[in-house]
Amino acid sequence: MQTDIDPRSLIGRKAYDRDGHKIGTVDEVYLDDATGEPEWAAVRTGLFGRDAFVPLEPSEVVDEALHVPYERALIKDAPDFGVGRHLSPEQELQLYRHYGLDLPGPAAPSPPDRDFGSLSDGDG
Repeated sequence: MQTDIDPRSLIGRKAYDRDGHKIGTVDEVYLDDATGEPEWAAVRTGLFGRDAFVPLEPSEVVDEALHVPYERALIKDAPDFGVGRHLSPEQELQLYRHYGLDLPGPAAPSPPDRDFGSLSDGDG
């Protein structure tokens, strides 16, 4: 994802899959507590839907929308952890595996108490 984008500015943007199908609206952005870098976005997948976590890398912002390079079905099948809480290291690992992403390398070790905070348009 472009590093010059404020993660808070992603909230409320439409999100699209790799084929250009709308998957929903960005509800929250999750930051790595150790680095402060945006890692995941929770995308509200419908009016009564749930939030699906999507990786912000290798996603990109194009024409004011978040474009996620995965199929809609894979995104909607992502593990459901709810929103508004920290992602545990185990939950993050499940997301990495779900999307077939390489795990963070040894250059960025994960301390046992590492977790992910979130930004939302509510109290946060």
